[in-house]
Amino acid sequence: MTDTYDAIVIGAGAMGSAAAYYLSRRGQRVLLLEQFALDHQRGSSYGFSRIIRYSYDKPDYVDLAKDTYPLWFALEDELGEQLVMKTGGIDFGPKDDPTLQATIAAARESRLAHELLAPAEAQEQFPQFRFADNFAALYQPDSGFVRASRAVRGHVQLARANGAELLDHAAVTAIRIGSDSVEVASSRGDFSAGRLVVTAGAWAKSLLAQTGIDLPLRVLRCQLNFLAPADLPLHSAENCPVYIAHFRARDGEGIYGIPAHAGSGFKVAFHGGAAVAHPSEIDYATRVADVENLRPFLRAHIPGVAAAPVQSSRVCLYTQTPDEHFIIDKHPNHAHVVIGAGFSGHGFKFSTTIGKMLSELALDGRTPHTDSLFKLTRFIA
Repeated sequence: MTDTYDAIVIGAGAMGSAAAYYLSRRGQRVLLLEQFALDHQRGSSYGFSRIIRYSYDKPDYVDLAKDTYPLWFALEDELGEQLVMKTGGIDFGPKDDPTLQATIAAARESRLAHELLAPAEAQEQFPQFRFADNFAALYQPDSGFVRASRAVRGHVQLARANGAELLDHAAVTAIRIGSDSVEVASSRGDFSAGRLVVTAGAWAKSLLAQTGIDLPLRVLRCQLNFLAPADLPLHSAENCPVYIAHFRARDGEGIYGIPAHAGSGFKVAFHGGAAVAHPSEIDYATRVADVENLRPFLRAHIPGVAAAPVQSSRVCLYTQTPDEHFIIDKHPNHAHVVIGAGFSGHGFKFSTTIGKMLSELALDGRTPHTDSLFKLTRFIA
């Protein structure tokens, strides 16, 4: 006998856990399916932290961030713990870099609190960093990081409190879509529901192919590195901002990072990595060469960690769209199927809002949040 729910969510990462929470808040009987363990390390959502920021090179994302911060704070109140840690954040690079200029323009257009700093000013304010004479730096005081794994687990905890069920180690093997219902076959049984939300991360492309759509998603193998600087206090969250470097250091990839906190080490990583055809091809073994490729950047711009030993490294997956904008939309042929995919390495900060948007699309057919960049029609007629 097939168990029946109001809504099934496939994938219990950042977006799926949030979608289950918001669906359950609206009285839906929700089943959340996860092919691995909750908060596993084989996808995109596990870890100490992810950057959160208002500063973006497109005003649509600034608007989405304005919706997102209050939702995180409301979630903190409900959980009774802090998820968002403010450190301030700097975007820096050559002052004529197009993405840096667009970020500065969006900050001005959106009337964000910010400072635009010349190299000497930035050097005085942020002694951890070194800024070349042709650089500019944008400082935004509300930037910081979200406690990533705790946010995922928090959404699930609250969803369960509202009656949602989580079934882990339940790999989806088939999706059958009816006119007003769906059936999902998994390694732990078959289930049906009136609505389906697909938030399967790197596995979304192959899973959604069963529903008749071919999304242009690429899976990237990205390595996150956490260093142990000699002067830990200077490079910790109490004294150091999150940072994004606006210049292409390796094959068109930028560099970003997060200061040390709660034993994490000082994070530095390329924004990108090598593509694979399917996540089953990912090599999760970390590589010394990836860290060594970051050392020239560190020597030039964050010298206090340039020679720091590696405290830990791990592999994270990006699921990237061609334009690096998200997919948050209804299935083109089935309005009761909703898709959240292609978050391209910069979606986590918005995950609680994206979960709300997915729940609204599933239940109401529309969302009041900014979503013009995220429509499927840009890829599928």
